[in-house]
Amino acid sequence: MPTASGHTRAISASRVIGSNVYDTSGTSIGDVHDIVLDKQSDKIMFAVLSFGGFLGIGEKYHAMPWASLNYVPDQGGYVVGLNKEQLEKAPVYDLNDLVKNDGSGQSPALDYYTQFR
Repeated sequence: MPTASGHTRAISASRVIGSNVYDTSGTSIGDVHDIVLDKQSDKIMFAVLSFGGFLGIGEKYHAMPWASLNYVPDQGGYVVGLNKEQLEKAPVYDLNDLVKNDGSGQSPALDYYTQFR
C-alpha cells in the first residue's frame, strides 16, 4: 500500500542494496552499500552509503538514517539532502566499525545527518 508520499511500504533489501544515491541537484554521489537492522526490534538502524573509490578501493562509508533517503522513481535511485561539500565533511568509517558494539559507533554520523533533514 502506498504511503502519503506515494512510496510503497515494503521493499526487499536486495533491491535497495546497490541502488544509486544522488544529491539534490541530481548528481550521482554513491550507492547504498548495505542496510543495518536492529535484530531485536522491527527497525532499520541505518543505511550504509558508499562514496568515492573505485572497484572497492578507497571507498568511504557513511551511516545515514534510513529516513534521510528518498526514493525518486524518475532517477531510479535515492536522493539525500546533502551536497558534495557536506558529504566530504561527514564522519567516515570503516565498514566493520559501523556495526561493532551493536552499532553504537555510528551515533555521531547519524547526529551529523539530522541537521540536513
